[in-house]
Amino acid sequence: MHTISANFRAALATSHQMVARVDAYYDGELTVSGLPFADGSVTVDRGSKTRRTLSLSISDPKYLPWSAADPLAVYGQELVAYRGIRFSDGSEELVPLGTFRVNEPSGDVHFGPVSVTGTTMESAIIDDRFQVPTSTRGLGGCFSTIEALIRQTLPDAVIVNLTAGTRNPPCAVADWNANADRWDAVVQVATAMQAEIYVDATNRFVVVDRPDVLSGNVVWDIAEGEGGTLISSARRMSRTAVFNAVVATGENTSSGTAPVSAVAKDTNPLSPTVWGGPFGKVTKSISSSLWTTAGACQSAADYALFDAIAPNIQTSIDSLPNPALEAGDIVRLSHAGKKELFLTQSLTIPLTADGDFGITLRGGKEEEI
Repeated sequence: MHTISANFRAALATSHQMVARVDAYYDGELTVSGLPFADGSVTVDRGSKTRRTLSLSISDPKYLPWSAADPLAVYGQELVAYRGIRFSDGSEELVPLGTFRVNEPSGDVHFGPVSVTGTTMESAIIDDRFQVPTSTRGLGGCFSTIEALIRQTLPDAVIVNLTAGTRNPPCAVADWNANADRWDAVVQVATAMQAEIYVDATNRFVVVDRPDVLSGNVVWDIAEGEGGTLISSARRMSRTAVFNAVVATGENTSSGTAPVSAVAKDTNPLSPTVWGGPFGKVTKSISSSLWTTAGACQSAADYALFDAIAPNIQTSIDSLPNPALEAGDIVRLSHAGKKELFLTQSLTIPLTADGDFGITLRGGKEEEI
């Protein structure tokens, strides 16, 4: 979660005046401060290749772009969004929601509105597919490889290693053909170091440990009743995407090593998904050319199994907005007489006071009340 003040956190659960702002930039220069939008939202989704997406509606048709240099044109123009609180003394605290490349402005030329969509800078890496065969050879450790692959597209990108111990394990030699997806390659390397990568609200590429709802820190409490922020909640349980065995395989022709593999199974007799128990036998297969030893495959299988046996419980809630939340944050939800810990899978942050703040929560660990 983005850092916020104690006053901001306290005000979230009480009556307060929200403020939001969207500024336009081109080539690093501010072109419009405070676009006059009528509606808009920012969606944050762990399951999307671009972590953050902006949707904006501007009533005035004069903002519909006609030339390549107009503030909402699609030639490198960017929008920076914020949402925050105006306190009783008139001071404001704004939380950044992301820097978005303008992708598709449209609207009626006479009456508007102008609809604008944008995505964070994973898009730039996705667009820059490899023009020639590319290898990890000589790029160093996994994090160093990630840096190199991103800087080939964005030389000035801010890339931060937030993993425990800022680890940078050795990266196996892997090759990608011309026209391969550069961002997919970056994600593969992050996965090989048991991490994930995305662009955060401050426009940084961050490499982080995969969140663990069992041991991670709770960043926000969502509760019903007086003083709480919960408006409504719904719950769904599914067998889909729950596995009790993982087979990891690695085959790397570039390194000249033989194919390797390993298996991890849920063998805990107290687990509802124990292998061969009432749940059955459900296997997930994963592979990477970056796993070149049986040990690397075993580590990958063990790591993936922890996530694979997590209960597929999705809870969708409507809450008073907290713009500082990030997908992957762990929250405590108190509802229906139960208290549970969840992983934030996705959320939509409105840029207007009357917009809905919807959150999808994944997994779950019940706590005693």
